[in-house]
Amino acid sequence: MKYQPVNLQGKLSKFSEYWSPKIIAQMNDYHFKLAKVQGEFIWHDHPETDEVFLVVKGQLDIRFRDGMITLNEGELYVVPKGVEHKPVAEQECHILLIEPAGTVNTGGVVNEKTAPNDVWI
Repeated sequence: MKYQPVNLQGKLSKFSEYWSPKIIAQMNDYHFKLAKVQGEFIWHDHPETDEVFLVVKGQLDIRFRDGMITLNEGELYVVPKGVEHKPVAEQECHILLIEPAGTVNTGGVVNEKTAPNDVWI
């Protein structure tokens, strides 16, 4: 077996599109996904699972119907399952998402921001 680390910056250099998470690793039934984000996403929730946001580069606001949290580089937040949220990044931001395999980025909403959830880089 060959042991090799996953280089986040190397993986991030392989794509440029926003709001389209790419799988970089799997642990049991969970995927680790990198995404580049900028602007506003949509209001959505994930009724069956929590969702981890970890900021690799930049700053990310996660809006909730009753408040907001700002994440800076090196910070993470776990959005509890069923909580409606809307990620927003004023400038380009790089994030790592940790969620069960098969989780759709827009939850139950299907629109132009819905990304394939099975793309590995």
